[in-house]
Amino acid sequence: MTAIKPYRRARAVEYAKTWALSRNPLFSRFDAFGGDCTNFISQCIFAGSCVMNETPTFGWYYRAPGDYAPAWTGVPYLYNFLTDNMEVGPIGEEIPVESAEMGDILQLGRRDGTYYHTLIVTGMRDGVPLICAHDNDALDRPLDSYVYERVRCVHIRGVRISIEACDCCYAGMLSGTSVFPTAAAQAALSCCPMTETEQQTPPMPDPESVREETASPDASLPQPAEDTARPADILPPDFVPPRPSASDDAELPPDA
Repeated sequence: MTAIKPYRRARAVEYAKTWALSRNPLFSRFDAFGGDCTNFISQCIFAGSCVMNETPTFGWYYRAPGDYAPAWTGVPYLYNFLTDNMEVGPIGEEIPVESAEMGDILQLGRRDGTYYHTLIVTGMRDGVPLICAHDNDALDRPLDSYVYERVRCVHIRGVRISIEACDCCYAGMLSGTSVFPTAAAQAALSCCPMTETEQQTPPMPDPESVREETASPDASLPQPAEDTARPADILPPDFVPPRPSASDDAELPPDA
């Protein structure tokens, strides 16, 4: 089971600016082996995602010198991975360059459709993307200072991660103790990370309007005090819910 978590653009950009003019010793240097540009951009994307795809040959990963996927260091292979990836790891789509966001990547190419250089967007100036890159190392260099015949942009839409099934509420509901205990709530957030949209805090309703909407003929009845014990609060610690009998199980449909 998988879920989509946000791509941390600020982290990708901070990493890019930190290492644009130097080399992180945690990774091999490819300056003398066809160029370090895509290796560097993969590091930036990984800084913003913290998830690799370790599928042999067609994944996107770096484990050690000599043990990495073609997509980690190859310009076309990185593009293919990001735009075709249906498994764990960062996922992207090609968009117009003018729609690029910080943390997205650009690739420069020739008229014949071959692409040879990978960059990361780290800012904007007068509508022109600023980039960081290795090979002719660049820190916030304007894109229009490059000479190229083609350019494409890959927008990183998010990061697909593998998770366990989200059944955090089940045990409490089955025992009749809680719909969502605090401990289980924390577990749910870790096993079911929310998307950026889900993380947005909804507007708080006006208390007076809520009272008006919920008022009813029974509203005048005495209400329990806030500290009144609920049934779930007074169950003994060793409470065990009754289990259905064999005859009850026999009446359930096969897929229940």
